[in-house]
Amino acid sequence: MRRRQVLIADDSSAVRNALKLLLTEQSEFDVCGEAVDGQDAVEQAKHLNPDVVLLDLSMPRMNGAEAAGILRRSHPHAHIILFTMYGDSIGRDLAAAIGVERVIAKQGGFAELIDCLESFPEEESDATIH
Repeated sequence: MRRRQVLIADDSSAVRNALKLLLTEQSEFDVCGEAVDGQDAVEQAKHLNPDVVLLDLSMPRMNGAEAAGILRRSHPHAHIILFTMYGDSIGRDLAAAIGVERVIAKQGGFAELIDCLESFPEEESDATIH
């Protein structure tokens, strides 16, 4: 089984480190890159071709919503998840409009995040291999 490649974008190094630690404990995920903002995430995704992109909403230079829209167009097979402090205030319609599959609140959301990642079908992940 191929390990799924995850790109983490958050302006907090503490959050990036916590997510990296959490994901490396899961046998089916590899953190292929870390980005400090949305613009960095978009640039890294061009080279890394991640299966999953975890985006914070509130980041400098380019926020997660803007990055999600660009990533949805440039990487249509990637799963895009907003992992944000504002998770409870973002509705499904807004998430769908910006190309996000799921919005997960950071407050206590690590278990929900892992459940979400594990729910993505293996076949879709393999579709991103070039």
